[in-house]
Amino acid sequence: MPSKTSSRYDKKEEMVTTDAHTHPTRRSWLGVAVITASLFTFVTTELMPVGLLTPVSANLDVSAGVAGLMVTLYGLSAGLGVPFIVAGTRRINRRVLLSALLAILALGNLLTAVSPNFALILTTRLVMGFANGVFWAIGVSMAMRLVPERLAPRASAIALSGISIAAVVGIPLGTFLESLTSWRTTFLIWAGLSMLVFLAVTLVIPSLPSENTVPVREVFRLPLQHAQLRLVMVAVTLYVLGHFGAYTFIRPFAEEHSSASAAFISALLMMYGVGGAAGNFIAGHTVTMNPRVSFVVACTGLVTAMLLLLTIGHTRPGLTLAVALWGVSFGVANLCQINLMLGAAPDRFEAAMSINTMGYNTSIALGALFGGWFADTLGVDSAVWFGVALTGAALLVAIGTRRKTTAAVSTEDELAITR
Repeated sequence: MPSKTSSRYDKKEEMVTTDAHTHPTRRSWLGVAVITASLFTFVTTELMPVGLLTPVSANLDVSAGVAGLMVTLYGLSAGLGVPFIVAGTRRINRRVLLSALLAILALGNLLTAVSPNFALILTTRLVMGFANGVFWAIGVSMAMRLVPERLAPRASAIALSGISIAAVVGIPLGTFLESLTSWRTTFLIWAGLSMLVFLAVTLVIPSLPSENTVPVREVFRLPLQHAQLRLVMVAVTLYVLGHFGAYTFIRPFAEEHSSASAAFISALLMMYGVGGAAGNFIAGHTVTMNPRVSFVVACTGLVTAMLLLLTIGHTRPGLTLAVALWGVSFGVANLCQINLMLGAAPDRFEAAMSINTMGYNTSIALGALFGGWFADTLGVDSAVWFGVALTGAALLVAIGTRRKTTAAVSTEDELAITR
């Protein structure tokens, strides 16, 4: 018999799209597009330092590993703060909250562009990370509420395509703009973009009163109640740690081993993004059949890509092959891990999303931190070896995790969610 908590939660989940039919269809899909633009802006802001690591470290006279703290602190605040801030803002209209988050993002990018020292940049990125974490907790459900319930999965898939767009266009574009101007100008341009999206939200998104907030205690209780979820979280934590421990330092690696120019690195990051989009597409067809096997294959691809980087990454063709495989594998892994998580706790959608946001972003932060320590202490190759070790461990955990029959979401109701 389901508990009172479960029943109450199920009722809340049913309410997610109850207001969707009150919005005109055209405006509804325009609102989904604005949510997509918001996600694009948040993702590019979070990972922009990956493509700008060398010029930032040179201009501010810090090592590449220390410059990687721009990713670390951002991820830490995004992960650790989300359950508390979302619960604390449970009475705030979601349109108003998203507008506030984008205003913080715009101001943060502006401050980053004009900051006279690295300490102020880190402080700014720390605050911006809190806004990022809250967006991940509310953004997808906002898109789902804008359309009729039967179209909610399509709305979530469109909104989350902002991740692929950021990888294919946003981050490589930022690197290219830096090669033409400076890293400060790049962040200044992104401040303007954040403000444009802010204006779009205020003009297009209808009022969305908060109605499905997860209590903090529910988030932290969830892994204790679900053994399968704990195993999934261990595997996710390991592969995200490994991925970002190595990927954060892809530019210094390429410059050191193949004398890659800024333009070539932009193309390389774009290829990675295209690979990620291809991986999402592939996983969209395989995840409903067997998400665990798909995840195992993805982790195998990550390990292989990093080993290729270490063995043939000194040549541009080898570097290109490794990064392309890396992008495809990471795209598959991201979609699979969300389906595995939701399959492990199907009756706790928002709680699962909150715990995922917390664990994922914290792992991004710690991965960049540990990778930076290895890069500064033992050389940039050691950061990649760190990635091999952690993604290899994730592979072993995934192989040992039994398949849960409810892990796959049906094709009709699948939420094509990626990080």
